[in-house]
Amino acid sequence: MPVSKQDLDEIALSEKEYKLIVKQLGREPTAVELGMFGALWSEHCGYKHSKLLLNMFPISGKRVLIKIGEENAGAVDIGDGMAIIFKMESHNHPSAIEPFQGAATGVGGIVRDIFTMGARPIALMNSLRFGPLTEARNRYLFGGVVGGIGSYGNCLGIPDVGGEVFFSPAYSHNPVVNAFCLGIVDKSRLVRSGASGTGNLLMLVGSDTGRDGLHGASGLASRTFEEERELRSAVQVGNPFLEKLLIEACLELAETDWIVGINDLGAAGLTSSAVEAAGRGGSGMELDVLKVPRRESGMTPYDVMLSESQERMLVVARKGYEEKVKALFKKWDLEVDVIGQVTGDGLARIKEGDKIVAEVPISILNEPPKYRFQVRKPQWLTKLQSFDLNSLPDIPPKECNSTLLRLLGSPNIASKEWVYRQYDHQVGDNTVIAPGGDAAVLRIQGTKKAIAMTTDGNGRYCYLDPYTGGAMAVAEAARNLACVGAEPIAITDCLNFGNPERPDIYYQLKECVRGMAHACRKMHIPVISGNVSLYNDTRGQAIYPTPVVGMVGLMEDVDKRCTVGFKQPGDVVCLLGELVEDITGLAGSEYVELIHGKVTGRPALDLELEIGVQAACREAIKQGLLSSAHDCSDGGLIVALSESAIIGGIGFKGDKWTQESRLDTPLFGESPSRIIVSLTKEKIKALGVIATSCGVPLRRLGVVGGDRFIISGYIDLAVDALGKVWRGGLEKSLQ
Repeated sequence: MPVSKQDLDEIALSEKEYKLIVKQLGREPTAVELGMFGALWSEHCGYKHSKLLLNMFPISGKRVLIKIGEENAGAVDIGDGMAIIFKMESHNHPSAIEPFQGAATGVGGIVRDIFTMGARPIALMNSLRFGPLTEARNRYLFGGVVGGIGSYGNCLGIPDVGGEVFFSPAYSHNPVVNAFCLGIVDKSRLVRSGASGTGNLLMLVGSDTGRDGLHGASGLASRTFEEERELRSAVQVGNPFLEKLLIEACLELAETDWIVGINDLGAAGLTSSAVEAAGRGGSGMELDVLKVPRRESGMTPYDVMLSESQERMLVVARKGYEEKVKALFKKWDLEVDVIGQVTGDGLARIKEGDKIVAEVPISILNEPPKYRFQVRKPQWLTKLQSFDLNSLPDIPPKECNSTLLRLLGSPNIASKEWVYRQYDHQVGDNTVIAPGGDAAVLRIQGTKKAIAMTTDGNGRYCYLDPYTGGAMAVAEAARNLACVGAEPIAITDCLNFGNPERPDIYYQLKECVRGMAHACRKMHIPVISGNVSLYNDTRGQAIYPTPVVGMVGLMEDVDKRCTVGFKQPGDVVCLLGELVEDITGLAGSEYVELIHGKVTGRPALDLELEIGVQAACREAIKQGLLSSAHDCSDGGLIVALSESAIIGGIGFKGDKWTQESRLDTPLFGESPSRIIVSLTKEKIKALGVIATSCGVPLRRLGVVGGDRFIISGYIDLAVDALGKVWRGGLEKSLQ
């Protein structure tokens, strides 16, 4: 074999895959061709270990305009002639090396996926995971990532309206950085990325091409970190001010009839962009690397084709309109060059002047091998799930006050204001529910409608039961939307896992996808876009299986929305769902890890109850019955009640209840399918009618009022004291 194993490892190809390439080509590949195969057959671009599993997802729906895989992002009809485009992607590996630039360019990349389709980006969110903040490196990664997200998004003028942050030792070596962007467009003006029409021109606009990002897709995002080595050249460097110009110029261009399509240059750079465009257009393409403007000397064709330099777009211009396209970009002070053309032969032909350095059928490049493994549930998981949670000591009543304060101050539960105050979430003046609630809400200008957005996922649950954990990620995202009054309409996801070639990791991936797919089908929510990030694994230590769900919901009337905080004295607080005392509520809970140092047990989910609880909450909000609504999640019922009191700035006195089993389970258990609501006494009967019609239990918990938070016999604390701990918990951990 003329290529060494070391060379193949550099581009994340196996010897078997190399032999397949030789067989399909009928010859040895050139250096440029091999680099292109390495990129496009990588896990990051080719999804070779995950694509067969992703077929389980429901992808169609009455609102779906563009399905998953058809374009850079999915599209959903929201009525009134408008569509929303949204997607979430990972930038985990770059952020582990250069946290500021890794996170910043993650934002830049996901924004390009949106405006390349003709949609104006109007909202950003993110989902982040780090190791414990007690370690200096984790504090460095956390600060760098948050700084990078804030810097890039703020410079673009796109509000960052929500997200989540979670800390666990499982993420110490491999942080998870998932970026979400949503845009809006007149659905008649949707722009495609396909390159079609023989003789139409390929034009490259934006930044000059450098060596930054080489092997980003194949080498960095498609293999584990097994040894210390210099990987900084694989991390891109962003320029948000240039991207802002690209946004405005490309959106103006989308209003013309001068182009066939636009595609962004992300992972695998020019290779991925041009080959994808030709594949989607059913054509071929020819380009000359000498026509690609460069910012570094001595760059080879290999460098040019594999560079992941940021802020670059590939425009497919209709022949004869290239001067108009150039003039438009010049108006925005953007450089644009004709680098090639569309052909009709189905080949990707790369030239260096008159010399052909690569000539490969598009169909081969776009069809990597796909792997499916037969795996069984690992024995270590059976042992974890069978752990007897009743063997843990129950909480003594006298320790309830201190335990609640410890939970509220935990970085996983404490307010994330330190994070989101670094993001501009009001720019554009559309944000009506800002970060800090169950879901963000943005009005749709010119209508009464609004859209709600959330990102959710719990790696601990998925570690303990991948199938149930995957379903719970979907359920919680939908529950958060229900709490503001929105109907879920579509999902994007980021599937963050370890090395899929390990049987236990592939089992986690398969079961998580299966659980997510089941929940999506039961709840009639299609998956329209997403990303898979595998090989989040260092020296055999994988992250928790972390499927993150980005879900968007629609509200027909923005005035009929609900928020977390209690509103007025005298309101009655009720629970939609069971006041669960089942021991499974402690499985994977923050309480058990924080107090007992264990991640163990087996979480459970009743999807029928979940669907009923959400339907009841949405209908109650629609009828104007509720003063507040908040879901029970991390920390359980008492933490959720505390948060509503803290955010509302008003006290709560709980009704007495008879304790028949453990005390910690009803207080701090995290059983799903529960929403806390507050409302006036006069509206309780109407809420009861709704709950009954949805088949949902309704239980009174207490009443709003005063300045103390009281659960008779167990907890009695000033709301101000709770708020001080909750608001300062994250910052205290950074000191």
